[in-house]
Amino acid sequence: MQALVRSPRFSAVALLTAAVLGLVVANSALGPGLERLLDAHSPWGAVGLDLSVSHWISDGLLAVFFLLVAIELKQEVVDGELSNPKTAVIPAIAAVGGVLVPAVVFLVVTTGTPYQHGWPIPTATDIAFALGVLAMFGRGLPSTVRVFLLALAVLDDLIAIVIIAVVFAHGTDLTALGGAAVALLVFAVLGRLLRPGRSGQGWIIAAMVLVGLVTWWLVYHSGVHATIAGVALGLVLPRRPGHTLHERVEPWSNAIVLPVFAFASAAVVIPSVGIGELSPTFWAVVLALPVGKVIGITLFGSVATRVFRAPGRSTLSFGSIVTVGVLGGIGFTVSLLMNELAFARNEEVLDEGVLAVLVGSGIAMVASAVVVSLRARRYRARRELSEAEATE
Repeated sequence: MQALVRSPRFSAVALLTAAVLGLVVANSALGPGLERLLDAHSPWGAVGLDLSVSHWISDGLLAVFFLLVAIELKQEVVDGELSNPKTAVIPAIAAVGGVLVPAVVFLVVTTGTPYQHGWPIPTATDIAFALGVLAMFGRGLPSTVRVFLLALAVLDDLIAIVIIAVVFAHGTDLTALGGAAVALLVFAVLGRLLRPGRSGQGWIIAAMVLVGLVTWWLVYHSGVHATIAGVALGLVLPRRPGHTLHERVEPWSNAIVLPVFAFASAAVVIPSVGIGELSPTFWAVVLALPVGKVIGITLFGSVATRVFRAPGRSTLSFGSIVTVGVLGGIGFTVSLLMNELAFARNEEVLDEGVLAVLVGSGIAMVASAVVVSLRARRYRARRELSEAEATE
């Protein structure tokens, strides 16, 4: 069962199902009740946590997802594809292109409007969804395609983390931020004391959970988005405990955290307006995700491949880079979070942004399924021909 929940295919299907269900319920007779539930506030206002259910999901629950992202990022940097600068430079440049071009497309479409601050929305790639589509339709593709996509998506997540921490910080409280840094140091020390597999370490784990919650609370009150606490905790966690934590928490993230976030984020009422009355934000996201991403990743990735090509080192073909670029257009999870952060005070545009992320990512999903299937079929045919010639 755990093997199924860990698979990229399960994660992609669960995310898509939850998002569609959220959209359907919000536009049904159950919609008003769901809205009241998501707007209901917790009874913990006395400790500075007067958050609605919706905010508990995006600020609290999603921090678990970012914790896992940070652990995976650290593993890739320490001993993965990103550990060697010579192999990391090409996906790094492609990732930059996959952020810059969609942002430019968004700014061009929204120029002269008060919505330009939403430019981060189409810059993200949903690593779980992209890998899931690749796993479902990419049987026969060389492993280098998945490795390149994984490296690019991890770097893309890193850029998204920086954007969330810098662009969407508001009224930063340096005292709370300093307290979070101290708590983070304590968490790191406790992590070094932890020896996975040994008995009698329950107190260390309990202390780490408590310090982790305190870190999240302080980051929340600092004005920096609370999910950054998950990132920081994942980065300071030593490799072995980090690997163990990732192994144990990933199934819960795939089965609960991400689907619940997708359901809550997609639970918006479809605006009863004509296509021509939709805001520029809608069109900017719908265009920037499936088009801007593929152009940015393909252009920058192709140039980087030519500039940094090294003898004896395999590089992706132009077609494979395009394939990764199309997959990169699936924004979904982080794009939904970016939209929420950008338009939290404009409910109408916020709802249109959610729909735009779903439509843009949906277009990218369909395009990815077609492109990946065609590429995989071509590779399988080539392999079968080579095997047939070898037996003659």
